[in-house]
Amino acid sequence: MSIQAASTATMPAVDADTLHTLEQELRWRLDGEVRFDLYSRMLYSTDASNYQIEPYGVVIPKTYDDVRGTLELAAKYGVPVIPRGGGSGLAGQAVGRALIIDFSKYLNQIIDLDTTSHRVRVQPGIVLAQLNAKLRRHGLMFGPDPSSGDRATIGGVVANNSSGAHSILYGMTSDHVIDAHVLLADGHELTLRELSDEDLQHRARLSTREGQLLRDLLALRERYGEAIVRDYPRHWRRASGYSLKELIAERFNPARLLASSEGTLAVGLEYTLNLVPRPKQTGLVLLQFDDLVAAMALVPRMLECEPSAIELMDGMLISLTRQQPGYAQKIAFITGNAQAVLVVEFYGESDAELQDKAQRLLHHLAGVTFAEEPLVILDPGRQADVWAVRKAGLGLLMSVRGDAKPIPCIEDVSVPVEHLAEYVAEINRLVAEHGTKAAFYAHASAGCLHVRPLINLKTLQGVQAMRAITEGAAELAVRFGGVMSGEHGDGLARGELNPRLFGPTLYQCMKELKATFDPQNLLNPGKIVDCPPMTENLRYGPDYHTIDIKTHLSFEREGGFARAIEMCNGAAVCRKLGSGTMCPSYMATRDERDTTRARANALRNALAGRVLTPQHFTDKRTYEVLDLCLSCKACKTECPSSVDMAKIKTEFLAHYYAEHGTPLRARLFGNIHALNKLGAPVAPIANLVLHSPLGNLGKRLIGVHPARSLPHLARQPFDAWFRNVHIPRGDGTRGPVVYFHDTFTTYNYPEIGRAAVAVLETAGYRVILVERRACCGRPMLSKGLVEQARTNARKNVALLAPYARAGIPIVGTEPSCILTFRDEYRDLLPNSPDVELIASQSFMIDEFLARELQHGVQLPWKAEAGPHVLFHGHCHQKALIGVGPTLQVLRAAGCTVEESGAGCCGMAGSFGYETEHYEISRKIGAERLFPKVAAQAPDTVIAVAGVSCREQIAHFTGRRPVHVVEVLASRLEPAVQSAAEPTGVALAAE
Repeated sequence: MSIQAASTATMPAVDADTLHTLEQELRWRLDGEVRFDLYSRMLYSTDASNYQIEPYGVVIPKTYDDVRGTLELAAKYGVPVIPRGGGSGLAGQAVGRALIIDFSKYLNQIIDLDTTSHRVRVQPGIVLAQLNAKLRRHGLMFGPDPSSGDRATIGGVVANNSSGAHSILYGMTSDHVIDAHVLLADGHELTLRELSDEDLQHRARLSTREGQLLRDLLALRERYGEAIVRDYPRHWRRASGYSLKELIAERFNPARLLASSEGTLAVGLEYTLNLVPRPKQTGLVLLQFDDLVAAMALVPRMLECEPSAIELMDGMLISLTRQQPGYAQKIAFITGNAQAVLVVEFYGESDAELQDKAQRLLHHLAGVTFAEEPLVILDPGRQADVWAVRKAGLGLLMSVRGDAKPIPCIEDVSVPVEHLAEYVAEINRLVAEHGTKAAFYAHASAGCLHVRPLINLKTLQGVQAMRAITEGAAELAVRFGGVMSGEHGDGLARGELNPRLFGPTLYQCMKELKATFDPQNLLNPGKIVDCPPMTENLRYGPDYHTIDIKTHLSFEREGGFARAIEMCNGAAVCRKLGSGTMCPSYMATRDERDTTRARANALRNALAGRVLTPQHFTDKRTYEVLDLCLSCKACKTECPSSVDMAKIKTEFLAHYYAEHGTPLRARLFGNIHALNKLGAPVAPIANLVLHSPLGNLGKRLIGVHPARSLPHLARQPFDAWFRNVHIPRGDGTRGPVVYFHDTFTTYNYPEIGRAAVAVLETAGYRVILVERRACCGRPMLSKGLVEQARTNARKNVALLAPYARAGIPIVGTEPSCILTFRDEYRDLLPNSPDVELIASQSFMIDEFLARELQHGVQLPWKAEAGPHVLFHGHCHQKALIGVGPTLQVLRAAGCTVEESGAGCCGMAGSFGYETEHYEISRKIGAERLFPKVAAQAPDTVIAVAGVSCREQIAHFTGRRPVHVVEVLASRLEPAVQSAAEPTGVALAAE
């Protein structure tokens, strides 16, 4: 078989016996992880695209030898291989019937950094954002900045030829690849780099694999050079097809052929990349337009002012952002209902220079009518908010409810900027012909448009519309001198169109280029050349159906349980590192199976019978995939699509325990309020037992880690103190406030309640305690005890509704408790006016005080400066209301405040107590929080909002955190502070 013919051969399926033998040999030879089990194959069957294909197995290499061994054995048995990074590709590059090599978990280091020559050598699994974070201290960065950079790996960035918002300054990834140390499919190891003509001719004469490769590349240059010059697309912003222009480049560098190759030519072990200086300062000008086409027509004119970027957000994206709690505040300063917002960025050395550039732009656009007054933004924080929304565009658009989604099929067409307006007008016409509309977000400065038509792929009509719109967009791309992909690649979504896009001659050159590197077609077959139809292997399709499940919680808001799970589109924002909270278990393990995406994949596949079967829904292995979900709720706000995995897990656990029985530990922790109430009358004895050999035996029996100490029971519960000891102070002129005393405040840390009462009464409120209230139900929900939680919810709603109807605020100090009224109660008791009323009247105490301070309430704070406070917010607080009110109140009290910037503490209710979770709990806290606490001066006050955080920080750092309300109480003037004195709190700086 000739080399040319081999590349077009269809890969036959690999039989089960061969796969079993391959798996055994891989396990014997590799130090890394080898996973051929059903669930691992399912988890790697998708990426961020429309497609799903079950792989043969997964290898997670720890060493280069693992990669060498994998390729050698795969070639021996004729098994295709797909190198994979973050799996955030939108075109299906990272899925296929092959052996997946996941580089992201272990091979993710910087090998060498030369700050003088601005070069860095890295392994393929390093995440771009992590690389740039390490380069920041040197004033350097990698120029291309794709929106997925917080989870995309360098291997994927090279494979896609990624670029991003600043490509008019920095070009594409191919412009920054200096050399690549690679393995070919046949096992040969080469370093590809720039070669002089003399060196190229010399090496091409060698009787080595490198010599053969170079001879074949020179032959391709000879045969197709004229056609490349004549017919290859001239638009520079290109990730479609192979980078054939590199064959005729004046300075020949075969390493750059890997850019936009999608892992089909070679497997990278190390890349040497060019770096650029980090800009000193940046400024933004936001321009709003009533018409999208008119906005696009102005882009060439704006480019005359030499901006660093021009980004587009359309009206649909802005509207959806306003509906997403985690992003709405980031664009609160964008008013009106513009159909297009152009974000124009400038680099500069000072605010004055940036102001001058902004004014020059506005002067250059004199006479243009804007929908709203232009906004000049120099504040770095507000700029970061704008970029956060723009980079989350994909996920925000996918938060559209229902089966019709803004799908990726034509989302990456790139045309010369002078044709942008015409192209957009034609695309709008095209999608309208198919009875739908499209969402737009774009790197407008480079002519790269991310266009997403709303299509329901669960119907035959929708699949047909996808093909027709994609083919129509391809015709338009050719007509306007563009390409189908400006940075996202071909994959399974667009590879089929390459013969039309490039013509028969250049397409034949691409097939021969593939065969030159990979004659046996073992590396990611079916991508770029010889691609299957775009309508095959769809994740959804006309045959996609889910089983009906009678849910315990209401999923009416999501359109049903299945649709709640389907909100996960695979974009893998849950794989981001070093920022935010989502997903804490993944940040600790760096393992795909511990992502929010993996959990959604497992449940979706079971409900739909794809890879898994419906019987797998309550399978123990499904439970294991969800086990490390801490129910932190970060995905509800940090995932742009608002996947609420905490709620989904509660529903799953209810079904799982109904099938398998509820463990004793789940029942005990779910009913922690009742246990504390039973122990309270004999608190001294109970505490002795807890710390005796009998208590240690009890911990072992229920699976509590022996190193953990359960919270002491207070000798005097808070409610008893309030009834029998508390003397109200003040006249309560501001009216009543219900203080909902949570379990831990009542029985373990009554000093928190006493401090809360002191602060509220000093502020002029009369504090009411509602007797006989039930546990909020949050501990029960975390253990899947939904019916018990519903019973408690009914009782609490009946008790609290009269107060809420009277407009009396309901205030709490435990985030997971009080915020259950605003979140889970709506799903436990749907369509209840009383629940909605209680939700509207329920507040965290710091949230309530911040609001009241804005309305003129004054507190007698001490005149002297307060302590330096490091505040760590509770996950539910951060997800549902944010930490802004807490910081505001602490500053009002005279404290110098720093927010920890860390994610989840790792405790998550009972999670960190449980033996099998203890180590992962430690790793989560150690990722950012513990080092931050350890770095604080001894007199810094460590403040928290939740008991879980309090216990975790104390256990692993030895520092004694206090609740934020205790800090506030300590800042009251001595004359009124006495109300808080029984707490025994002594703040280090006081």
